[in-house]
Amino acid sequence: MELRTLYYFLTVAREENITRAAKTIHIGQPALSRQLMQLEDEIGVPLFTRGKRKIQLTKAGMLLRRRAEEILNLVAKTEEELQLETTLSGELMLGLAECLASHQMLPKVIESFSQQHPEVTYNFYSGNADLIKERLDQGLIDVGIVLEPVDIQKYQYLRLPQKERWGIITSIHHPLADHETVSPQDLISMPLLHPHRSLVQHEIANWFGKLQGAPTYLGQYTFLSNALSLAKQQIASIISIEGAFYTHDKQELRFIPLAPELMTGTVMIWKKNSIQSQLVDTFIEAVKQTI
Repeated sequence: MELRTLYYFLTVAREENITRAAKTIHIGQPALSRQLMQLEDEIGVPLFTRGKRKIQLTKAGMLLRRRAEEILNLVAKTEEELQLETTLSGELMLGLAECLASHQMLPKVIESFSQQHPEVTYNFYSGNADLIKERLDQGLIDVGIVLEPVDIQKYQYLRLPQKERWGIITSIHHPLADHETVSPQDLISMPLLHPHRSLVQHEIANWFGKLQGAPTYLGQYTFLSNALSLAKQQIASIISIEGAFYTHDKQELRFIPLAPELMTGTVMIWKKNSIQSQLVDTFIEAVKQTI
């Protein structure tokens, strides 16, 4: 399977039309059709459902599209890193949790780093620790900022000074809105949303302890922004860290800390036993100097 063929395949998948795709990549339509048929023969499964006006991906085609995008992005990144051996420029791929370290510490690092290395650009990917580690393993990001608890045995890491406290995010009109803190007993009958990660759910379960009754979970979330509307409408309160709420609307919502206090740390991670580009090494040193 050649990289050129994957590029052709992605163009056709995007255009949903062989004629338009052929014009985009400047080859003849018959030649492009042959390339696609050879790719399907090589893989052994159909990749397209061909209609009169457009073609669509099969399930196998959708899987190949995702993998092909990852492969071509990785190739482009590798070529870029090889060029960086002579000049500190290019794109730095950062995976970021919604937290104070991402909102407060990182902008200061980037401001200083950009002044010293103006040819460097940044690509920000937001996700929880599981998603960030997955992309690190795939080589699609260089450095990640994640929240504990997290398994970091496979990674080099740097503990960041920012600590996050847990609480609930709820409407300013909610019965608990005037509380300074909330206890497990306060929440036991309230519909709640909790983070998607199982390690975090375990920490929250330990905080609740052995109460008479169990918390009522309406559901779980990966990104806080997708859950806030439920809190605004008093459908559910959200268990979250304070840093995730840092940039969101505080006129209609309020963050109330848990009591007893529940805190979590923040960690910057990158691949272990892997030769990093000069750009990545220099950026990691910049973070170390900042903290």
